[in-house]
Amino acid sequence: MKTRRSLLAALASLTALGVLTACGSGDAAVDSVAPAEGKRSGGINLSPEQNRIHTPKVDALAGLLPEAVRKRGTLVLGVSATSNAPLAFRATDDKTLIGVEVDLATLVADALGLKPEFNPVAWENLFVGLDSGKYDAVFSNVTVTEERKEKYDFATYRLDDLAFEAKKGSGWTVKGPEDVAGKKIAVGSGTNQEKILVDWSAQNEKAGREPVDITYYQNTSDYYLALQSGRIDGYLGPNPVAAYHVLSAGQTEIVGKFSGAGAGLQGKIAATTKKDSGLVAAYAAALDHVIENGTYAKVLKRWGLDDEAVKKSEINPPGLPRTGN
Repeated sequence: MKTRRSLLAALASLTALGVLTACGSGDAAVDSVAPAEGKRSGGINLSPEQNRIHTPKVDALAGLLPEAVRKRGTLVLGVSATSNAPLAFRATDDKTLIGVEVDLATLVADALGLKPEFNPVAWENLFVGLDSGKYDAVFSNVTVTEERKEKYDFATYRLDDLAFEAKKGSGWTVKGPEDVAGKKIAVGSGTNQEKILVDWSAQNEKAGREPVDITYYQNTSDYYLALQSGRIDGYLGPNPVAAYHVLSAGQTEIVGKFSGAGAGLQGKIAATTKKDSGLVAAYAAALDHVIENGTYAKVLKRWGLDDEAVKKSEINPPGLPRTGN
């Protein structure tokens, strides 16, 4: 475990380099807690037999694909091998890839008449794969940022939200910086949520309030053990991970939710493809189709993420601003 003061200097260096971004699994502490049974509380199916939601091919959408991809018949997709549930993770057989990202990518492939081919790799290798042309797209909780838009095209499919998670029955609500003054909050190191929390702590000190006691752990399971034992007051992380944990474990509650892009901008999660690959329009059209036919809503509901739904897929919308140098 690391403490706030020992990492503020490192955070300042990261900020200067423009490294901090909001990317869900790429930002969070990542050690997926493996399920021990076929279904967890809340009725979440974690078995290999997913009965995944599908949608028929639409010829008009398939016609938007580059000819080479259409003839190949597969959509080669990158996903993070270290994502937390419910994003992309292993079923109870420890082999089958399941999760909301897998389900949504499958719907897009269905609508385009393609067979999805998933490649779980380390987070940094997702972008290496896009750059080299190895992957047609990445579905891995990637946030749209202005810096990324220089190299990649985006078709949005979920809101990017962060959540404060506390022990059940805490009676605590987080609406702004003053609500975390003097509180011991855990957060993933090198993440955008860390930057937001450090900013809030500075605002508290400027206003004469106590700073936030920011704490770091190595693994996700460590955060939750600390939360349950009362060693921390809360944990700030990606909303999908918090929502899943609340639903499946039943020991915690979400006490505040905020845009992953910070104040003034709603962050968006998007299908990511190499810039000018000719694929982004097909992804956006396929996403709009599954939004309209209701299969998109069914996928989000089965993973408890109804509140992250978008009404329409946007191509390259305003993203998380660049960090000032």
